[in-house]
Amino acid sequence: MANLASTFWNQGRWMEAEDLQKQELEICSRVLGKEHPDTLISMENLAWILKYQDRYDECMELMVTCVHLREKILGVDHPYTISSLATLSTWETQLAISK
Repeated sequence: MANLASTFWNQGRWMEAEDLQKQELEICSRVLGKEHPDTLISMENLAWILKYQDRYDECMELMVTCVHLREKILGVDHPYTISSLATLSTWETQLAISK
């Protein structure tokens, strides 16, 4: 499911990518738990899809949640946490400049 969502993403088929990514996030949350590292990957992927659709409030909210959970679960020094935090910081800067 994630691979197909990624394919749609790469093709710019945002709505289809979003639908599949939301399904994957829901399944991961239910089966693995909301704080599982794979669930957080799915969450970040959905945030990226929303960003590419210029849905900034939604993508920022999701990325903030992802960062906080990664800090809690993986620690502040984990590469995934650092990457998500850098992405969030970049998005915040981009939003500030565009306003």
